[in-house]
Amino acid sequence: MTTTPSNSLKIGLDFGTTNSVVVLAHPDGRTETARFTFPHHGASETCRTLLCFWHDEEGGRLKLHEGIGAAAVDAYLEDPAESRMIMSMKSYLAQKSFRETQIFSRRMTLEMLIARFLTHLMQAVQIDPASVQVTVGRPVHFAGDRADDALGEQRLRDSFTAAGFGPIGIAWEPEAAGWRFAQRLEKPTTILVGDFGGGTSDFSVLRFDPATGRAAPLGHAGVGIAGDQFDYRIINTVIAPLLGRDSTYRIMGGQPLPVPIEWYASLGHWHRLALMRTPQTLRDIEDVIRTAAEPEKLRALLDLVNDQQGQALYRAVGAAKSALSSAESTVLTFQHKRLKVERTITRQEFESWIAPDLAQFAGAVDKALENSNLAASDIDRVFLTGGTSFVPAVRSLFINRFGEERVDAGGEFVSVAEGLALMSGRAA
Repeated sequence: MTTTPSNSLKIGLDFGTTNSVVVLAHPDGRTETARFTFPHHGASETCRTLLCFWHDEEGGRLKLHEGIGAAAVDAYLEDPAESRMIMSMKSYLAQKSFRETQIFSRRMTLEMLIARFLTHLMQAVQIDPASVQVTVGRPVHFAGDRADDALGEQRLRDSFTAAGFGPIGIAWEPEAAGWRFAQRLEKPTTILVGDFGGGTSDFSVLRFDPATGRAAPLGHAGVGIAGDQFDYRIINTVIAPLLGRDSTYRIMGGQPLPVPIEWYASLGHWHRLALMRTPQTLRDIEDVIRTAAEPEKLRALLDLVNDQQGQALYRAVGAAKSALSSAESTVLTFQHKRLKVERTITRQEFESWIAPDLAQFAGAVDKALENSNLAASDIDRVFLTGGTSFVPAVRSLFINRFGEERVDAGGEFVSVAEGLALMSGRAA
């Protein structure tokens, strides 16, 4: 990427739980989203917020390597038992209990891990962090039951400083998303921003004044679920039964026992499925197969774990979920050895599976309005951002509540970073 002179480069950086985005703010007000390219993968505007460490033997000695994004996934799947995958780093920022972890023989704090990720992120887009003015997003409330928001923001600042950044601005992520949309506003407007991330969803009410460029926060609420939960609903309903989740086995001819449920809990997270590829777990599955009521289903699970097909399965599930955003039905197709999935899923079915999650979203919107001392009729515009906002049932939740003419969306994956870049340019 070609960058502007170092003394005038302003960027917005959305360091997300699942994905991260970098956007440049040009002096003329334009924004430019950086693109990430990893070997064997196409270019993308988002980088998975993953950091992987592994050893390779070089010159008779073990050398520690590290990679991010798609490169981290590739390294991890090559040998999950001998690598360390660090994910959802942002979720621990406000948790006092997480101070450090051991990466092979090295002890690393959370700030060190995030700094390593950020260093590689900026190298991937060929930007020197010391040469930029950055505005970084933070959630209204950090993740965790006992989250210390002040600690979370300080750790976020410290991580960026450790990565070599100069001046650091911090802004609320929903406010940044609102900034991106607010460029269209011509008069003071009360807006509700629904910011759907990978692991959390935030709802904020703000009052924007285009004349002053100021946004006053009025109220907010959030829930600890988002798009990943919808994938899990499909896997739990369609895939897990085909792998023996509801089956039984016997010990020494005794009464039928349920197959260990923890194996199927791991299906909800591709990295946890990869971790099942240990000699002990593989032996445990083989032992259960010997007396299982449906041994072929468990052999299909064994194949899936042995051959590290978690990522491929997740891609197929994600494709089906995306297809249901524009079609009334789709066919979830996946095949690996004994496992063959060819299941028609209707949008109506899918919406029934995610109904408990939609109810949580609705409750959070109610809470945001209550905290703002406003009614739904007091909201002038609703802006939705994040991949989950593509789901028709999610959009309908807001249309039914606020009216279609007040609900807007666009730039679902990059709008927070674009807003941060605009704020960085304005601050300059």
